[in-house]
Amino acid sequence: MNTTDLRQLRRRLREACGQAGVPIDDRARLVLSATLVAEPAIAAGTAIGLRTSTSGDGLCTVTLHLGRSIPQHQRNLLPLLPDTGDDQTLTWHLATGAPPAPVPGSDEHATREEMLALIARADTLAQQQRQLKHELAETNSGVLAMFIELERRDEELRRAHGVIFRELEDALRPPPPVVAGLELAVHYSPADPDSPTGGDLYDWFTLPGGDVHITLVDAVGHGVASTRKAITVTHAIRTLALEGHPFADLVARASNTLTTIEPKLMATVLLARITPGTGEVRVANGSHPQPVLITAAGHTQRLAGPGPGRGVGFPHPGTPELAHHTLDPGDTLLLYTDGLIESRKNYDEGETRLLALARAHARRPTTGIPRELTTQMHDVVLHIDDTVVIAIRKS
Repeated sequence: MNTTDLRQLRRRLREACGQAGVPIDDRARLVLSATLVAEPAIAAGTAIGLRTSTSGDGLCTVTLHLGRSIPQHQRNLLPLLPDTGDDQTLTWHLATGAPPAPVPGSDEHATREEMLALIARADTLAQQQRQLKHELAETNSGVLAMFIELERRDEELRRAHGVIFRELEDALRPPPPVVAGLELAVHYSPADPDSPTGGDLYDWFTLPGGDVHITLVDAVGHGVASTRKAITVTHAIRTLALEGHPFADLVARASNTLTTIEPKLMATVLLARITPGTGEVRVANGSHPQPVLITAAGHTQRLAGPGPGRGVGFPHPGTPELAHHTLDPGDTLLLYTDGLIESRKNYDEGETRLLALARAHARRPTTGIPRELTTQMHDVVLHIDDTVVIAIRKS
């Protein structure tokens, strides 16, 4: 069918929909869409081609040939979106199923009937939208409640982990021994704030003769794996020290013993043996940063021995010669791992800065020195590493 009469076109569409059993709201959207695209063409004198058919699978097919191009953006705005086709043809496939309906009377009556159907459809869609918003709000409320519960459980888990971590720290880092004539303090700063362990560990205890023994270990690596290595070294040295082996031989003996057990284990080691009554200090250094002495008058110096020594797992481990010094009342000895002086990636600069900053701590309480020095030395952190600082003051 070809026509230049818009009323005739609408009537033919309504007849086809009525015979096929197309629901009235779909018919209304089809007629309105056809009117919107056909009216300009008919006004220009162009005949509109219409073809309708109903298939056995329950679809009514309507095709309009307009004789002019209809851009895709205009197609997308139609009340009933057509199928993809050539730019001059629009095709719709409508589901059937409603009882066949008689052809409406006048065009005005049919149009009013279709408008009422569209309004009813819009009301239904609005009601469905309100229902969906209500269900979505309930869902969001449930999700929010679930999120709050998960946050609560996560907080409980973090607290439980915190307790475990603190217990682990207490087990790995014993408190200072109480020794007459000495004040001892320590601070540990992990490379990873979420990890309570690392490769930097210390051990201190009083020997049967009254001397205080201190072990400071920096095992190669980070995290729990390096912690296990550091524990192995500290326990080996404690055992050898309590068995009475010579202080100067402890690093070499520990290395030779552990090499057969863990051939890949490597750690720098610093040992200090202090006689509280006299202030006499002996230091065995195995590849470790040199201790720093702060005198009561505020002077600082490195406490270096004649030979550097080599750590556990290094070639030719041990300490050929010890460093000796006697602490006067008010003197403070600092033992530390390399994380304290390497935060700016310059070892020599770090040692120089430490000697300069340490002077201001000559008369400050011993308990705060390790933490305060760590904070000052880590003002600029380009290289993150575990850090242990131990302060020993002769009282």
